[in-house]
Amino acid sequence: MHQRLKITGGKPLHGEISVSGAKNAVTKMMVAALLTDEPVTIYNVPEIGDVDVTQEILEAVGATVDRPGNTLGIHTPQITNTSVKQLSRKNRISVLALSPLLHRTGKAEVPILEGDKIGPRPVNYHMQSLEQMGATITNDDTRYYAETGQLHGTSIRLPYPSVGATENILLAATLAQGRTRIENAATEPEILDLIKLLQQMGAIIEFRANRVIIIDGVEKLHGASYTVMPDRLEAASYAAAAIATNGEIIVKNARQDDLSTFLNTIRRIGGDYEVRNGSIVFRRGGDGLSSIELETETWPGFSTDWQQPLVVILTQSSGLSVIHETVYEDRFGYTDSLNYMGANIALFTKCLGELECRFKGLAHKHSAIIQGPTQLAATEIDIPDIRAGMAHVIAALVADGTSTLNGVDHLLRGYDALPDKLNAVGADFAYE
Repeated sequence: MHQRLKITGGKPLHGEISVSGAKNAVTKMMVAALLTDEPVTIYNVPEIGDVDVTQEILEAVGATVDRPGNTLGIHTPQITNTSVKQLSRKNRISVLALSPLLHRTGKAEVPILEGDKIGPRPVNYHMQSLEQMGATITNDDTRYYAETGQLHGTSIRLPYPSVGATENILLAATLAQGRTRIENAATEPEILDLIKLLQQMGAIIEFRANRVIIIDGVEKLHGASYTVMPDRLEAASYAAAAIATNGEIIVKNARQDDLSTFLNTIRRIGGDYEVRNGSIVFRRGGDGLSSIELETETWPGFSTDWQQPLVVILTQSSGLSVIHETVYEDRFGYTDSLNYMGANIALFTKCLGELECRFKGLAHKHSAIIQGPTQLAATEIDIPDIRAGMAHVIAALVADGTSTLNGVDHLLRGYDALPDKLNAVGADFAYE
C-alpha cells in the first residue's frame, strides 16, 4: 500500500474529473444487504478502502461478495458467524452490523473502534436506540455484545441528528415489529439514498416534516438492485481545487441538489460555477476571492466535510474569514500544517457564530479565523484523516515547490483514483 505522495504545486488545474459513487452511502448499503437472504446488487461502487473494509465485515459473517469493476453483488443466504472480529484497518462501520445480525440471528458482537483523528464519535445514541427497541447490550474494553428475542418499534428522539445513529435505527426498524418514529433524525442525501435502497428491498419508510422519519416494520426484505448517488463531498473537493489554484474543472456527475449550500458559499466568496447537463464547472469569478463568516451544521447546512477544502480557498482570499465548526469538536487540527506552509489561521475555544453549539463553554478549539491571502510553500505533512488529507492535497497544489504527504492510506479510504483524476487536470502527483 502506498504511504507517501509527492505533489508539485503552483499551477492552475484545468480539465474534467468524474465523481465516483458516494463513500458515505455505499458502505451503509452494503451492510443493509445483510438484512435479506436474497442477492443485492449495487452499482457505481467506488474503489476505496472503506468499501474493502466493509466487504471484510460482510464476508466475516457469511456473505458472498462478488466485485467485478464498479459493481457489487452481495448474497447472504445464511449468517454463519455473529461476531465481527479482526479487520485489516479500523473503521466504525462495523457498529452498523448490529442491527442486521440481531434480526437474522438474535445476537451480535462487534468491535469498539475509532476512525479518523477528528475527535471522538461516541456510539451511545446507537446503543440507547437499540435498547429502546428491545436489544440487551453489554460491552467490555474492546467489544459490544447484543442480544434480542425480537426488535420492536418505538419512538426515538435523538439528542442530536446523528447520521450514524439514524442509519442504525433505520436498519433496525425495517424488520422490527410495529412502527418506529425517529425524531430529530439526520436527513443527509446519503441517508435518503439508503432509504431508497431499503424501499426497493421492501421496506416502508417515509419522511415527515421537522426531521421525523416513520418506519413500519415488515416481515421480510427481498433482494434489489440500486445505483449509488455521486459523492457530493468528492465533488466539492475538486471544486475547491479548481478555485484554490485559479483553474477551471468540469466536475462530471456533480448534482446541484446535493451541493446547494456549498454552491451558495462558493459564490459568496467570489468563486463561480456553471451547471451543465450532468456536470458543474467550477472556477474563480472575475473580481477575486473574498472572506466569509460561516458555520458548519447538519444537512441542509454547510457540511463539516466541506469545511477543510474551503479553508484552503480562504487562505487565498482577501480579508478575515471566520469558521465555526458545530458538528465535531476537534476538526481543525490540520490547520497546524497549513500554518507551517505559510497560512495565517488562529483557533479559538469560543463559539464564533450564531448557531447554538454543543461545545459552548468547553475547551475545544472549534472556531477558526483565517487571514488571507497568504503564499503557501511546500512542506512535508502527516495526513490525520480523509478530509484533512484532502485539504493538505489542495494546499500542496497551491503551494510553490514539491510537498510530501505521509499517510495517504487515509485518502485512499475515501477518494477513488485520486492521483489519476488530479493528474488528468494538470496536477503533478507521484507515489513514492
